[in-house]
Amino acid sequence: MSASLLFIPDISGYTKFVQNTEIEHSQHVISELLEILIKANTQGLRLAEVEGDALFFYKEGVVLSQEKLLAQIETMFTTFYSHLKLLEKNRVCPCNACATAPDLQLKIIAHSGELQFITVQGKRKPFGQIVIEAHRLLKNSISSNNYALLSEDLSEVIGISDDYKSQLFNFSKYEDVYDGKSIKYLFSEIDKKNLKLTSYETPYEVHFDKPPVLVIQKEYNVSAQELLEYITNYSYRHHWVNGVNEFEYNPDEVTRLGTEHVCVIDGKRLNFTTVTKAVESNRLIYGEHTTDIPVIDGMYQFYVLIPVSDGSCRLIMELYPEAKSIFKKIMLHFVMKRSFRKSIKESLDNLENYIDSK
Repeated sequence: MSASLLFIPDISGYTKFVQNTEIEHSQHVISELLEILIKANTQGLRLAEVEGDALFFYKEGVVLSQEKLLAQIETMFTTFYSHLKLLEKNRVCPCNACATAPDLQLKIIAHSGELQFITVQGKRKPFGQIVIEAHRLLKNSISSNNYALLSEDLSEVIGISDDYKSQLFNFSKYEDVYDGKSIKYLFSEIDKKNLKLTSYETPYEVHFDKPPVLVIQKEYNVSAQELLEYITNYSYRHHWVNGVNEFEYNPDEVTRLGTEHVCVIDGKRLNFTTVTKAVESNRLIYGEHTTDIPVIDGMYQFYVLIPVSDGSCRLIMELYPEAKSIFKKIMLHFVMKRSFRKSIKESLDNLENYIDSK
């Protein structure tokens, strides 16, 4: 039987990250990273399992060529660290999970051999000695948490030398003993500086040359960080935003600059994009922009949070409506401004009541 390939990308630092950070946001971050690693599979690998912080891929009866295997490894590292760069650059939330996500790292284990299968609940799953060996190689003696590891069995099949070097890879030969059996492998630490990471601009920071048209303030008996979670976590929105029938958003995504959600009001869909603007260093901020409000051309709305104490904060709501024509400016000044003020005050009161009920 022809040799098969086993390929396991594993997120390093997962246990500490989940245990020491806000659980919901850490789950979202890990979920996003696993999703982008799955999308980075360019070589037709089959996904056998999602194993918490790892993905178990295989290719039955086929081992990729040296060139394709190393290219696949590089693609996954590049995609992984590019996404962490995006999370860091466009972060809105100050919680530990969002703040420490860029500290996560990646290791990839690749092994080959004769693969067997078992059927569980109608699903065919990889089975056998090489599956055991591949997972044991995850528990190696390497001190780094950011590397590629190729078993000796695999390196012999693809013909890669023990001292292979390139711009990204610098392999050396190692071995560990598992249950009295020595398993040899090639190991290369991955230097992120040698990856061609995606360059992300931040087009979501806006600047204004005039004050907001409407400012509303209110104090809350929760910390600024907790209040920000109630505002930015869209699963809470229907509890307090006035007049909205439905919210549509990606529940597996942490809110950050550029994320989108939809408010459905009386059957009309208002698309919002997360934005920001500069504020003083002791303040938190969350902003949204839409061009779907009838009559006017657009609206920026910002929630600025100022800590008062460990358990209280002041919220300043700022509105920057956009109206280009004279007619729209008149409508905004005489009709819509009053309507906005009433609706926002009701929403902020609802938010206070919802927080108190929690």
